[in-house]
Amino acid sequence: MQDSITIRGARLHNLKNITLSIPKNRLVVLTGLSGSGKSTLAFDTLHHEAMRQYFESVGLVTYQQKPNVERIEGLSPSISIDQHLTNHSPRSTVGTVTEVFTYLRVLFARIGHRPCPVCGRDVPPSHNLTGLVTLDEDVADDSGEAPESTYPCPHCGSPIPELGMAHFSFNKPEGACPTCTGLGVVYAPNLSLLIDPARSIPDGGVIRWVSPEITRHLDTIQLAAKHYGFAFDPSTPIGEFTPAQRDLLLYGVHSREFRRHYPHIDPPQNVNQGRFEGVVSALMRRYEEHAQDADYRERIEQLMVSQPCPDCQGNRLRPESASVTIDGSTIIDLSHIPFTALLTWIERLPAVVPLGERDIIRSVVDDLTERMRRLIDVGAGYLNMGRSSPTLSEGEAQRLRLAALLGSDLTGVLYVLDEPTIGLHQRDTGRLIKVLRQIRDLGNTVLVVEHDLEMIRAADHVVDFGPGAGLHGGYIVAAGTPTEIAANASSITGDYLSGRVALPTSHGRPGNGKHLVIRGAREHNLKNITVPIPLGTLTAVTGVSGSGKSSLMLDILDRAARQHFNSAAETPGEHDTIEGWEHLDKIISIDQGAIGRSSRSNAATYTDAFTSIRQLFAETPEARRSHLTPGHFSFNVPGGYCERCKGAGTLMVNMHFLPDVQVRCPVCQGRRFRPDVLAIAYRGHDIADVLDLTIEEALALFRDVPAVAARLSLMSDVGLGYLQLGQPANTLSGGEAQRIKLAKELARRTTGRALYLLDEPTTGLHPADVARLLDLLQRLVDGGNTVVVIEHNVEVIRAADWIIDLGPEGGEGGGYIVAEGTPQSVAQVEGSFTGRSLNPTPSGVAV
Repeated sequence: MQDSITIRGARLHNLKNITLSIPKNRLVVLTGLSGSGKSTLAFDTLHHEAMRQYFESVGLVTYQQKPNVERIEGLSPSISIDQHLTNHSPRSTVGTVTEVFTYLRVLFARIGHRPCPVCGRDVPPSHNLTGLVTLDEDVADDSGEAPESTYPCPHCGSPIPELGMAHFSFNKPEGACPTCTGLGVVYAPNLSLLIDPARSIPDGGVIRWVSPEITRHLDTIQLAAKHYGFAFDPSTPIGEFTPAQRDLLLYGVHSREFRRHYPHIDPPQNVNQGRFEGVVSALMRRYEEHAQDADYRERIEQLMVSQPCPDCQGNRLRPESASVTIDGSTIIDLSHIPFTALLTWIERLPAVVPLGERDIIRSVVDDLTERMRRLIDVGAGYLNMGRSSPTLSEGEAQRLRLAALLGSDLTGVLYVLDEPTIGLHQRDTGRLIKVLRQIRDLGNTVLVVEHDLEMIRAADHVVDFGPGAGLHGGYIVAAGTPTEIAANASSITGDYLSGRVALPTSHGRPGNGKHLVIRGAREHNLKNITVPIPLGTLTAVTGVSGSGKSSLMLDILDRAARQHFNSAAETPGEHDTIEGWEHLDKIISIDQGAIGRSSRSNAATYTDAFTSIRQLFAETPEARRSHLTPGHFSFNVPGGYCERCKGAGTLMVNMHFLPDVQVRCPVCQGRRFRPDVLAIAYRGHDIADVLDLTIEEALALFRDVPAVAARLSLMSDVGLGYLQLGQPANTLSGGEAQRIKLAKELARRTTGRALYLLDEPTTGLHPADVARLLDLLQRLVDGGNTVVVIEHNVEVIRAADWIIDLGPEGGEGGGYIVAEGTPQSVAQVEGSFTGRSLNPTPSGVAV
């Protein structure tokens, strides 16, 4: 058996015909500048080829092309754990994806107590359960068919229905709250945007796509008005209507709300078709049709307002299920506490339940305990079961999948991970390294694409890519132990490992003397704290994962700013007040959310650089002679795109029982456009060639076109010079998407009174790229603006003018201000984990 994986002649993307041996059964880190070729080798070459060979070995045709490599020897079966969220359903929660909630449903179905609906006294579980209960024995119970048997209340004899696992699932009708169908929220129209208060219904006082619905149902609205004793005149300006009349007005698109407010009105059957769900569907269709227009998408999102369900208060379950307790706690109570606290509750459970129930729960408790310990080991102990999956960061989602793998005893596997330290405080990185070593010690090869210096130092073997990014990358600069990399003078990574090069430290700005003050912050785990943010500074908000950083800065400050400056409908998190708005003229919040949900959005379209490029092509003499307009050079509208693939460049092949596979369009060969459009060239490049260029290459091509060069230059400044202009948005990492947003915002003019709020902007950046980003952020502050970053990167924290450190722990153990001040002063705070990472020396002298 080979003791290494040998890659010969790898030439995919920017890889320069490299040959490399990776030792098996080792923790191996691939590092280098962003865009230097690490991910191309790890995911697009090694993992892709491993999956292709596996499918072929079992006789499955996948239509996947072999990556551009001569040969790979010693390749093992591969498991990929990348950064992309796999479940965007609002019905998915941390509890469901980790299966912790499933185990708890077993416990509550078997040993839960509940109040008798007649006498109100405590009713213990039924006494007809014998033997051990395991998940396997309960499969039929979880199929959706709830038990119909009853047993008598021991106090009053009333029949008590048996509750099975399905009754504790918010994704099944037996357990879901009927009002919100288990979503925990209901959607309502944003009346301030739906209605023009100065106009009547005939004058168009209701937005156009709603007015016809209302007009068709005016008879029903008049009937309800008469029933409740008030006159309804459609010609009255809508601003004069009462809230009750507005409910009637929107009946045509919101019949559920109508029935809730007017239960005695029985409208005609045909009227029931006008439902708010129809409006939501129409909105989502428009949302997808305008996927490239960020401003339009934002307007669509503000027409719908989600509110906690009035019946279940956002808890998703029916009242009879939500009232069941074990040791005084409901399943809802347990959904809101962090995994660290839930583990404590589970471990003490056998000691507090009656002796006869201990055998029933033993196997479930053992399995659940092991599963939750794995979650804590990967740094997810601060999360709780009730957290919605779509709200997880990419790092959090990746660590949840990693925790699931820890329960496997597989050996001989190649695990490929993409920056698993994303979102982790320095304190927790060591715990993650221990987990990866456990996987390695089982007899597996762990291949990690990573920039974190602590992770690199912990590796058995390091491969450093470079020397630059994009066209200038794709070579192996150095390979060996971390010590050997550090000693290699030609390695940029080695420069930072050895300390030959260091990132800049704090400028020590005192600020402009003004503050934005958040008072009484109580959202989630925040402990009623008051936080002053000095304006005119680079401020870092720090703390361990789950300490309250995002709750403070995103849920409270960002939402309040949107409400203050843009009249947004979203309600800020709980707080008393925010003082100091008068010192700012806008807040620019740049998170890691995707810039587009489809392959039709990319960096060029999002930043509007492609608009000017299309105009440039349309102005060429050849295009004018062919009567081609800028629209013909768009792959999103008919006219110029390939009719076979509609401009996608790929076609989807249904694999029936396997995931669908994308294949290159056989007509345009993946080039997206018609032949006559591709015949038009600018400086030797057709429009498809331009989309294949990296931002750095495109910058050289369009250096004399100010409208294009300015936008491309900003993307290069934020470390994206390696990125292809046409790379689909749904393949970008969160960090890449965030930096594209930052570049777009930087293209706008600023008065020097803006607050930039960024969520971990160093995600995916090599230390050398972090230095460039820091230089850009410092320039923003030098221009009079305020920059606030939520960050774990120690070098960025060290470069800040001011630090706000939350904690001391995550979850309920967090939410306090542990320290605030300059990096030097925070480094002296003994109880601050951030301070310890700033000051790792035994002498206690801040570095």
